[in-house]
Amino acid sequence: MRIHHLIVGPLEVNCFLLHDEASGEGWLIDPGDDADDILDLIRRTGARVTRIINTHAHFDHVLAVPRVQAATGATFHLHREELPVLAWAPAAAQAWLGLTWGPPPSVDGYLEAPGTLSLGNTTLEIRHVPGHSPGSVMFVDHAGRRAWVGDAVFAGSIGRTDFPGCSYPLLIASIRDQILSLPDDYTLYPGHGPFTTVGRERRTNPFLQG
Repeated sequence: MRIHHLIVGPLEVNCFLLHDEASGEGWLIDPGDDADDILDLIRRTGARVTRIINTHAHFDHVLAVPRVQAATGATFHLHREELPVLAWAPAAAQAWLGLTWGPPPSVDGYLEAPGTLSLGNTTLEIRHVPGHSPGSVMFVDHAGRRAWVGDAVFAGSIGRTDFPGCSYPLLIASIRDQILSLPDDYTLYPGHGPFTTVGRERRTNPFLQG
């Protein structure tokens, strides 16, 4: 599986295209904005995008979903507990960016955690990591020793917990139970900022000490 990465939107969201070259099928994680750039990447890779799987539904992670769906026919998938967050996204986009956007896209299927998804020969484990939002999930590729963690944890920091549906104690518990339970050498792909590893965050993240 090939992994392609774009930084999209004014809040610089990490968007990923997972491309199974054997079958040609591709999945998008968190197409947050800049739909033209995302669609150009899809054209350049030749991927046949069939699914959009989001770590969560804050507006900066979903703005490009409708246009990508219209261009590719991909289905859109979230954890069920993110539905209120998705409904709030147009108001949040207006408040943060002065952007008129909406209505939000319909969800075609729910991500069940614990659970798994398979793209070609790659299996992704779905883990529930609430705290930054109630239905935040992460995707773990154990064979590739990597995980897409959304806004749960960043290099040297953690996700915000001052939005509706957030909880700082729950986020810390989620990180410890679901992310720090992975081996130290696993690469972490957060929703914003540089990539990191489980071990680096375990040792140096000031929010995770003690």
